[in-house]
This record gives sequence, structure tokens and C-alpha cells, in this order.
Amino acid sequence: MTTSGQQTQQVAINTVVDAVTQRITERSKTLRAEYLARLEQLRNRGPRRASLSCANQAHANAAADSKSKIWLNQAQKPNIGIVTAYNDMLSAHQPYATYPDQIKEAALRFNATAQVAGGVPAMCDGVTQGRPGMELSLFSRDVIAQATAIALSHDAFDATLCLGICDKIVPGLLIGALAFGHLPTVFIPAGPMGSGLSNKEKAAVRERYAQGKATKEELLAAESAAYHSAGTCTFYGTANSNQMLLEAMGLHLPGSAFVHPSDPLRHALTDAAVEQVLKLTEAGGDYRPIGHVVNEKTIVNAVIALLATGGSTNHTIHWIAVARAAGILIDWQDFDELSSVIPLLTRVYPNGTADVNAFEDAGGPTFVIRELLSQGLMHADVMTIFGDQGLASHTTRPELKDGKVAFVAHPEKSSDPAVVRNVDEPFAATGGLRLLQGNLGRAIVKASAVPEDAWIVRAPAKVFESQDALVNAYKAGQLNQDFVAVVIFQGPQANGMPELHHFTPVLGSLMSAGYKVALVTDGRMSGASGKVPAALHVSPEVAQGGPLGKVRDGDMIELNVHTGELRVLVDDAVWASRTNPSISIDSSYGYGRDLFVAQRRVVTSPEQGASTLFI
Repeated sequence: MTTSGQQTQQVAINTVVDAVTQRITERSKTLRAEYLARLEQLRNRGPRRASLSCANQAHANAAADSKSKIWLNQAQKPNIGIVTAYNDMLSAHQPYATYPDQIKEAALRFNATAQVAGGVPAMCDGVTQGRPGMELSLFSRDVIAQATAIALSHDAFDATLCLGICDKIVPGLLIGALAFGHLPTVFIPAGPMGSGLSNKEKAAVRERYAQGKATKEELLAAESAAYHSAGTCTFYGTANSNQMLLEAMGLHLPGSAFVHPSDPLRHALTDAAVEQVLKLTEAGGDYRPIGHVVNEKTIVNAVIALLATGGSTNHTIHWIAVARAAGILIDWQDFDELSSVIPLLTRVYPNGTADVNAFEDAGGPTFVIRELLSQGLMHADVMTIFGDQGLASHTTRPELKDGKVAFVAHPEKSSDPAVVRNVDEPFAATGGLRLLQGNLGRAIVKASAVPEDAWIVRAPAKVFESQDALVNAYKAGQLNQDFVAVVIFQGPQANGMPELHHFTPVLGSLMSAGYKVALVTDGRMSGASGKVPAALHVSPEVAQGGPLGKVRDGDMIELNVHTGELRVLVDDAVWASRTNPSISIDSSYGYGRDLFVAQRRVVTSPEQGASTLFI
């Protein structure tokens, strides 16, 4: 690997970014110190294999090829543990089928060995949207974290390579890897599929289908034209937001997120990741364990990257859990204060019409990072998995030169300012997410996806306990008016907090028809949540006695993104006299939900990461 191009000059950090970071550091002081002390205790100061007994080694080496077995038995060379989320149900993960063999071959060339330490489950939210299986989706993150820990528990590895991309998979892998914070860890992406039917055209067909104006055959044809091959889905949802955040945390090779699966550069980047993670081992002489790479400044950089690109609301849950895994405490107030000074630099669907391929062509993640660093809007002085310039090492893009990966400087200007902009001419002066508060609780709204003329909605409530109830009301012609859809019992304790994407075409259709429409829910939306103003993750959830359960049909609700208010306009005495209803839909059984009853009982609130691991 080679690097070239301009260095990003370090400038003074923005005062709000600095203040939020200092507050997080102070809040996390005790927990972070305990985490780092445990990390130091786990450090082995030598190849892990050397500490295994002969019987341990024999079991671990039995199935290895002859050359690897010799090296493994000698226990003098570094050994990489591969944790893979491969399956061929996820288009984004299907390319990983061949990666373990490639990594093993590359490791041997670099005087090391590699083994698949274990696999983790990886469900596709696109398949389970609106289905009972979606109620396992959020909890799958913690299962993935536990499976990652089980894979690494063999204690036979000097470094970790994580193969995962999509929604809960990356946060789960990251949480699991942080439990082994003494190991250097690099994430290897596989890239997006090529552009198909545009996201705007796909959304239009979905709305026509919801209106009864398109057939199921037409809808399937449109969906299949959009999701058509191996690779990540091309909209900027949770999966692709994951990739942006990993780039901002310095856990990828720079610019590797959105290189296509079939591009020869993709293959070369995977080899380069093997070479790089070996440099970070104790034997490599540049020891960089993931527990040190991920610190308070790194977490703040991830949040800033999310805000600057209008990324997924899901990460207001997931990255709180990721931070907690490293002994760091963050909350929605931190997101909101950072959003007040972080400019919006991208317009990628659902925040625009372009897809991630257009985002990459216009500059991509490393361009955005460079722009933010240039104004002191990210912490430059952090440890990453690559280079010796801190985060500035992650502002170049990869190219293939003579069969090797070279990292070169970006042009000074975006090649498509309709998709990506320089920091001095942003799409908006503030970031993509906002905190809403009021007598209904605390919630998150994705402001960047909502037209500004829809930032204030004041309309009567219509209360539903399920997605199907809302869709059925629409089909019955009961929603042709201004209203706020209040969907309750959708929090993690009630039913596992499934994504509520099933009815978004309905609400989008009503909004397109000219009605003032909004959503308020203790559930969450897809990372592709779009133009409908939506107060999400309302906490405390209704199943815990949250006030949203006291809303009745006809109550006036005001959602105001400008002022950050979320409130119901009901007389105080009347409001105080109300009680929450009992949940009428039992989501405890069927489709594997039986096995997650215990998780629903102990899961923390969304602002605490909706975690079953840190309770």
C-alpha cells in the first residue's frame, strides 16, 4: 500500500464539539477507566497461541492445511480470527462467501495465519419488514455481539477481521469485538450493488400500490429492479450509514466502504486489510487494539459523520450501545447539541434522490471527513487502524496501481454538488437529526429527510396498536384528512421494537395528496425513513407507562422540529386522569419470538441503547 496527496492541516476543534466531548469524557470517567484496566489485563504480550496447552492447540489446529498447521503448532506467528456474517439471504453479505479463503492465502503471504473463528447470524430487515420476524431484528444485534464473543473466546488470535455490513450486524460485531478490546480489529466491507431502478421511482411505485393504482406484479418488478444483485442496497439506510460511521472511526481502510464487490480494487483492499491488521499486532510493532482506537473522540466523530450525512435514526440507538461497550456513555442530548453545529453535506436517498454510488462518485465518506476536519468539526487527534496522521489518514481514496492499493488525494471540490458539498456551502447549516421533548416524552426526528414546510404539524391524533391497523384504516378510507398517527406498544419491551416501514407508503401517499401528516411512536423506522415527519423512539415507551399511551383519538398533537417540541394539547386535569391501556396484541410466541421473552423483560430504553447486555 502507498499513500500520497495533501495532508489535512489540523485546526482548532469547534467549541461545541469540544464541550460535548469533554462532557462525555467526564460522564464516562469511571466506566472507561474500568474498561481500559480490563483491556490491559487481557493483553498477552506475545502470540496468543504460545499460551495454549498442547491439547488446546491440537484441537484448534486439527483441520488446518499442512503449512498453516506447522506455523500454528510453532505458535510464533500472529494468527487472525475471522468473524463472518456471511449468508446468501443478504445481498450485501453474499460476496463474503469467498473472503475467508482469500484472507487465509493473504495471511500466509504476510507470514501469518488466519482462521474463521466463528459465524454470526445476519437477518435481512428488507425481507422481514411488516412480518413477525422483524420483532427479532433489534435483539439480533446483541445476539451477534454474543456470538462474536463466543467466536473470539478460544483466545487463539492476535487480531480480528470482521466481515459484516448491514443494519444490526456491524453494531453487534463492534460490541463483540470491544469485549476483546486488546485485539487489533479491522472491518472489511464488500461494497454496494450497482445502481438499478432509482429510489425515487421505487418509492413512487410503492405509493401507487398503496393507493391501489399499481398491481402486485408491477410492485414486484419495481422492487426487483431496485434490489437486483449482490452488494449492499443502494439507498442511504442503516447498512450504508454503518459504513460511513466505520470510516469516521478509522476502522476501515480509507475509502473502502463503497467499492463494488466485483471491482478488482475490492479484492486488493481485502488483501490490504489483512496486511494492515498484522501491522497492528504486538508482533507487528505498531500495536493498536480496538479498545484504544474506540474512545470518546472516536465515538463523537461517528455521531458527527451520521449528522453530516443525514444517516439512519437507528444509530441513535446502536451507537449508544457501541459506546457503552467501550465504557463510554452518550445520550440524545449529545446528538442534538452536535447537530446544532454540524452542517449537512450530502443529499442521498432518503435525504435526496441520489444513491450511494452517486455519493461515492461525488467524493464519498473520505471527502466528507476531510471537509469536516478542515473546519475543526471532527477530532483529528485520534488513533485509527491506518496511517500516522490520525483521522487525516482517512481522507484519501483508494486506487489500484500496478496491482497494489494506493491512497491518493481527493479533488478540492465535489464532482457533483447536488449530492455532496464542501463544508463552506452545505445543504443545511445543521445536522440531520433532532431531539424532540415535551409532555409525550423524548424522541428523535430525522429532520434532513423532511421538507422544511413539514417541520411543524399540529393535527388530531389517530391511535393504533399495530402497523396493520393503520394500513387497514387507510384502505377503509378513514385517513383522508390531516392527522398525527400515534402508533403505540412498539417499543423494545412491548414487542422488540420492529422497524415500522410497512406503512410508510401509506403516510407518504397521504402527504403527497396534500394532507398534513406526521407519525409519533415508541417504535423505530427503517433507516430509509423519509419525507413524513416522524417522532421516533418516544421514551419512556408505552409498555413502561410512557405518557404516549394516554393519547386518545382526536387529541391535538404538535410536533415542531424548529423548536424541538413534542406535546399533546390536552387540559392538565383531563390528562392527569387518564391511564395507559393494556396491550392487546401478544407478540410473545411464534416465529422464534418465544425465545426472546426474557430479552423483552430486561431490555433498556432506546436512549440507553435498547440493550440486553448492559442493564
